[in-house]
Amino acid sequence: MTTLDSLASGSEALLQEIGGSRPFQCRLMEMGLLPGTRVRLVRRNDVGGIVELRVRRSSVTLRMGEASHLTVSPI
Repeated sequence: MTTLDSLASGSEALLQEIGGSRPFQCRLMEMGLLPGTRVRLVRRNDVGGIVELRVRRSSVTLRMGEASHLTVSPI
């Protein structure tokens, strides 16, 4: 297992665990990021410090710091 911020662009993974504060966890779960969900890292922008994800037919953008709280297992 690894964290979401360490995946390469185009990689797919299963979300295993959401860390961080409880409000942060709830916000992500409301956006569809639940344990067991398949996510694809569409693009990472190291300069701006963001990652773009494809979750269920939606695009979600997170900061690298937020993505580091998501534990995933690559597919």
